[in-house]
Amino acid sequence: MPTGPDPATVERPATPDRLPLRRRLLPVLALLLIAPWAAECSWGGFAIDGFLPVVIGLAPMYGGAAILIRETARRLGAGWPTIVLLAAAFGVLQAGLVDQSLFNPGYLDDTQYADTRAAAEASLVPGLGFSLRQAFDYVGNHILLTVCAPIVFVESFLGERRRLRPWLGRPGLAVVAVVYLLGSLLVFTSPEGRKNFLASPLQLAFAGTVILVLVGVALLPRWRHPRPRPTDPSSAGRTRRARRAPHPLWAALLIILARFGTDLTPGWAGVAIALALAAAVGGLIAYLSSRDGWGQRHLLAAGSASVVSAAAFAYLVPPYSPASPAAARAGDIAVSVVTVALVGGAWWRLRRASPAAHVAAS
Repeated sequence: MPTGPDPATVERPATPDRLPLRRRLLPVLALLLIAPWAAECSWGGFAIDGFLPVVIGLAPMYGGAAILIRETARRLGAGWPTIVLLAAAFGVLQAGLVDQSLFNPGYLDDTQYADTRAAAEASLVPGLGFSLRQAFDYVGNHILLTVCAPIVFVESFLGERRRLRPWLGRPGLAVVAVVYLLGSLLVFTSPEGRKNFLASPLQLAFAGTVILVLVGVALLPRWRHPRPRPTDPSSAGRTRRARRAPHPLWAALLIILARFGTDLTPGWAGVAIALALAAAVGGLIAYLSSRDGWGQRHLLAAGSASVVSAAAFAYLVPPYSPASPAAARAGDIAVSVVTVALVGGAWWRLRRASPAAHVAAS
């Protein structure tokens, strides 16, 4: 993701859209619904009859978090590093403090993923009682599927003038914050959410510390600094040729490499490979995003790759709860239909935008 906002981003006033309420709320509602679907349904976690309950039940928490993260970054004039770091903080908050699945070794025992417990315990962190493999998967999926990809999709549907502006004023933000807190509280108190498990004080303190560190780094002023651009006319053309952003397809390929290359081997060796690969891909994307020409098409390519690769897994994995073969296959097909509609619609809308929208920084 980009290392900082483009000067065009910084120059725009961080004030909400002055449009009719219906038009201002449409992207908010879209993000509210896409986030839980991408997080829990896009990879085959539920049969088709579970889609609607999951989206409605988790929209306050997942969708609310995505909206708050997006609005915070856009109000600060910050770029994608802030969004990614805040998404990581949300992932730790969700898995460590809300449903506490990160610390509950039996969290998946009543699902069709009970057999993954042994593999998870192969990378157990001594003294803290959580699987580093599961932590990587949980937090990584929240970064890519719950927050980043849904934001990219919704912003790609918008025109360039609205893409980087806040959507909500302070009253709207307050409402979303309350909705998010109520949704999180519902999961925390629900037997299906936290499953009557309570992490130890040490575990809770560890998760809280990680969250504070991630949020603190995300809010650093450096993410709000514009990237310098070459100003010497004699070298501008040469610099632009030498540091031109690659085709958006490369952003998609890097995301696919990161997703499919992180399950090569179990245990600590697999975790080391996954972390190294994620760091290398993230660093390379951050480097490439600083080049001239990196824009919304690259971001949409990365977001599309995240959801498409997840949708491909839907045909290979079972849903959490047992379902008839017909219901499970119908869910897989529905995932494909929604993914094609979402990805295709976003690209169609982006292509209809002005050419300048293709190089809008993020």
